[in-house]
Amino acid sequence: MKAEIIAVGTELLLGQVVNTNATFLSEELADLGIEVYYHTVVGDNLQRLLDVLNEAEQRSDLIVLCGGLGPTEDDLTKDGVALHIQKELVQDPDGMEKLQEFFRFSKRKMTPNNLQQALIIEGGISIPNPTGLAVGTLVTARDTSYLLLPGPPSELKPMVFQHVRPLLKELFPTKEQLMSRVLRFYGIGESQLVTDLKELIDQQTNPTLAPYAKPNEVTLRLTAKVSSEATGEAMLQQLEDQVLALVGEFFYGYGDENTLEETTVKLLTEHGKTLAAAESLTAGLFQSMIGNVSGASKVLKGGVVTYSAEMKTALLGVPERLIKEHGTVSEACAIAMADGTLKLTDADLAVSFTGAAGPDELEGHPPGTVWIGLAQKGQPTIAEQYHFNRDRQYVRYSAAMKGLDLIRRAVLKEK
Repeated sequence: MKAEIIAVGTELLLGQVVNTNATFLSEELADLGIEVYYHTVVGDNLQRLLDVLNEAEQRSDLIVLCGGLGPTEDDLTKDGVALHIQKELVQDPDGMEKLQEFFRFSKRKMTPNNLQQALIIEGGISIPNPTGLAVGTLVTARDTSYLLLPGPPSELKPMVFQHVRPLLKELFPTKEQLMSRVLRFYGIGESQLVTDLKELIDQQTNPTLAPYAKPNEVTLRLTAKVSSEATGEAMLQQLEDQVLALVGEFFYGYGDENTLEETTVKLLTEHGKTLAAAESLTAGLFQSMIGNVSGASKVLKGGVVTYSAEMKTALLGVPERLIKEHGTVSEACAIAMADGTLKLTDADLAVSFTGAAGPDELEGHPPGTVWIGLAQKGQPTIAEQYHFNRDRQYVRYSAAMKGLDLIRRAVLKEK
């Protein structure tokens, strides 16, 4: 079954809103065995919407439209689809009851234009909106099905999970389904990953693999078209084993949502380890990233932001003579900061960050020069130098990510 997604809204074309719905819907449809071939964005213009629908009808079995179901004059999606398939708009009783109850409960006057949120296309299936007022519709005409959904993700996603997925499974059962697995890598660029996996990529048929570059990391999506879940798991595992045999050194976790900080916190928790940090150029960014993870309080004992040389000495005991001799952007300073933090907090591991975030040089070091120290109980303290490029914020984020990876590797090494 061929599908395409049409996002409706001038705000998308102007860049005022990011079209995250297309990504979400593509993943959900693929999971149902429905392949998405095209993404289109069209503004709030009836004629252009009709032009897009005429083209989409020639090539797709299922057309999913998101956006344009609200109460304002520029919400034209239902009108456009109804006109395209020559159907009328009719009132959905359940949608109308919910609409009226909303205004009764909120003690607000319902303006007439709100009534269009309770309209569906004649002959279509009404799709309830658990978190909003605009009712969706699934209607079929001339061998093409049209699925109309609201634009706000907070409304669209619950509708898909609760109503759309079961409905599509029932109406469009497929013998095959797409199964995916996402592998996440840190410490290797996309170009190097593709080079190392060239033979696998060149030979791919089913399953397939596709890399995606993200800031400071790369994800690899493995996808199999299968008739059963068991077969899919076996195919994906075999391909994963081949991938990790080549680049497993840089692999750290699974999934679109999993992050390096989540992986690091999980590892520290599993091993009963605590962490502390001393931050100069990152100015608290590293601890903030750790703190964003649920359960961080079990592992993060605390830390300090020692942006100036004076604070490095006053809070962490970094000797003034050391700073005068080596500077703050140095191996010696990073080691002293990590040692001072370990002593101050009595954590199991302490990481330190010092360097030149930019845009100017610092102590003669070019922007992007960073030293990261790592102190562990019972282990010699080390410090590594890195050179990150791009802008100031990217340098700071890159440093924090590298610190996470150093901790992750140190914990794994103890296994």
